[in-house]
Amino acid sequence: MKLSTKGEYASRAMLELSARYGQGPVPIKIISLSQAIPEQFLAQILLLLKRAGYLKSKKGPNGGYYLSKPPELISVAEVIRVMDGPLAPINCVSVIEHEPCPLEDRCGLRFLWKEIRDMVASHLEKTSFQDILTKQIKIAQAAPRERKK
Repeated sequence: MKLSTKGEYASRAMLELSARYGQGPVPIKIISLSQAIPEQFLAQILLLLKRAGYLKSKKGPNGGYYLSKPPELISVAEVIRVMDGPLAPINCVSVIEHEPCPLEDRCGLRFLWKEIRDMVASHLEKTSFQDILTKQIKIAQAAPRERKK
């Protein structure tokens, strides 16, 4: 798995919307500024996430985007797959986009790539955006104490 810029930005946008969950629609400009994502690229990403069912939007002066369900119900794996496709490091071990290889039956590396795929997928699937937000809040709370030392 290689995380693309689109996957990274989508994850950051989802984290920002998770932090603002329940506060109503968030304008693209606010997400763009707070997460340092170019606004035009962000608009494309948010549209993809909306089409995939993770976001809803509201038009007008008080419009913007918001999560379609609570952040604890959205895994990082889901968003990465929408943006970047399968989590497998190579296609011969991909569940979704498997491509046969002539060495598949006897390749020792294939088993390594499958183990890596399974570890990455498992970790990303069990990690929700709420989990990341909780860690981020703890880091932010600890930061002032670290600077005083």
